[in-house]
Amino acid sequence: MPERPLAAMLGFGPVTACGSAPALHNAPAMTDVPPSHAATDLFEAQIKPLWLRAQDGDEAAYRLALQRMAVRLRAYLRRRLQALPDEVEDLVQETLLALHLQRGTWDPALPVSAWMIAIARHKLIDLWRRRGRREADLTSLDELGEADEPAAGGGEEGTSRRDLGVLLGAIPAAQREAIVLTKIEGLSVAEAAERTGASVAAVKVQVHRGLKRLAELVRKTT
Repeated sequence: MPERPLAAMLGFGPVTACGSAPALHNAPAMTDVPPSHAATDLFEAQIKPLWLRAQDGDEAAYRLALQRMAVRLRAYLRRRLQALPDEVEDLVQETLLALHLQRGTWDPALPVSAWMIAIARHKLIDLWRRRGRREADLTSLDELGEADEPAAGGGEEGTSRRDLGVLLGAIPAAQREAIVLTKIEGLSVAEAAERTGASVAAVKVQVHRGLKRLAELVRKTT
């Protein structure tokens, strides 16, 4: 199965670390584990077996893993984008597409959840940068410091770009151009609108529709 950047850009329904949180069966009692740790442990216990099967070519496990990741990512990003709620769904889709493209970079020795959140955090940082914010502004929004996170990428850049090129080539030209300008070249929506001659609203619509179409393509081709 293929791999790396721009998208995670997949849309499914309503990512590093030096070590994982303690496994649930090692915890003295559920009440002794902070809620965030307990939730992370439970998610990891559910997602890792699915992801391992997906890496072995199990398409059903892969689709289910992405669906569960989407739910987790949506909650993670909503907490960090309370001032920008309209950005949440597109960022979920971007992150999922990135997970799809970068899946070959996951190290089985690391938690799937930490790798997933590392990628989501990089997408969040990219969003803030496009809006003129600094990476340092994100520290108060995260439970993990960057030193605690595993690398989000690996040596799969060439393959990832080829995979992304194939996916982008299968969507309408206007959607492809809007995504390339805003998500790959890093232009703001206003800058992309000026470049293309389209309205800001039209560019936003093309990006949103393009990300959804990429998600559909990934679901159909995995």
